[in-house]
Amino acid sequence: MLLTTTEQVMGREYEILGLVKGATIQSKHIGRDLGAGLKSIVGGELTGYTEMMEEAREVAMQRMVEDAKRMGADGIVGIRFSTSAIMQGAAEVMAYGTAVKLK
Repeated sequence: MLLTTTEQVMGREYEILGLVKGATIQSKHIGRDLGAGLKSIVGGELTGYTEMMEEAREVAMQRMVEDAKRMGADGIVGIRFSTSAIMQGAAEVMAYGTAVKLK
């Protein structure tokens, strides 16, 4: 499946099928939270949070691709990610784009 952040694919024609999206909400566990609290005192990367967000982006992307496949799409153009805090310790990641059928 073609996946791109660009709105157009050079040299390819396609039919627009519509919006596709995938989302997940991830929360940190108590161990990550305690470690992050200590790390924030001394500074540095919060690797537990980085890993959590990488996993969340991957899950959201896979759900978006599954949504596109249900529509019969061959690709997704204009892919974007959005994040938001749902509550303390939990974040939503959404992947969205335009499903296309290649000609």
